[in-house]
Amino acid sequence: GNLEELQWMAQMINDMLFLAKADHGLLVPGQAPLALHEEVDALLEYYAPLAEDSDVQMLREGEALLQGDRHMLRRALSNLLDNALRFTPAGGQIRVTLEAGPKISVANTGGSIEAAALPRLFDRFYRVDPARREGSSEHAGLGLAITRSIVQAHGGSIRAECEGGWTRFVIGFSQDR
Repeated sequence: GNLEELQWMAQMINDMLFLAKADHGLLVPGQAPLALHEEVDALLEYYAPLAEDSDVQMLREGEALLQGDRHMLRRALSNLLDNALRFTPAGGQIRVTLEAGPKISVANTGGSIEAAALPRLFDRFYRVDPARREGSSEHAGLGLAITRSIVQAHGGSIRAECEGGWTRFVIGFSQDR
């Protein structure tokens, strides 16, 4: 128990240091050509056992290319997929859509989020469910803040939408990058 708590605290400190670097413009992503569909497929394969255990279907649609930092982008997409898996009920679906631009959408079925809460999802330590705010847990509420920092370091933007039984995170990147 103590070792797990220590590991959780160490990860939270590392996440806070990452965000501090982002705040001061010190995140400098690499600029390698990436086939986003290959990166997404690798992450979907990684999360497949958890999705199967949770009876959640995951799929990718489309293809896209981007100049960027493989590790940082995988971390951002992994944060989105991890959240989607935690909040998708059994029998639900997670859909990653890639488009030219490039544009990435990570959507999952499940409960809705109030429109007023959507912009706050990217705030540090913010959690929609008040019951999840107390005590320590595996998730400290930093994942979406980190994801936004990574996207912004790549010259992109991210927003959250919730409609028709789907929660969707949409990332757009400039073609000039």
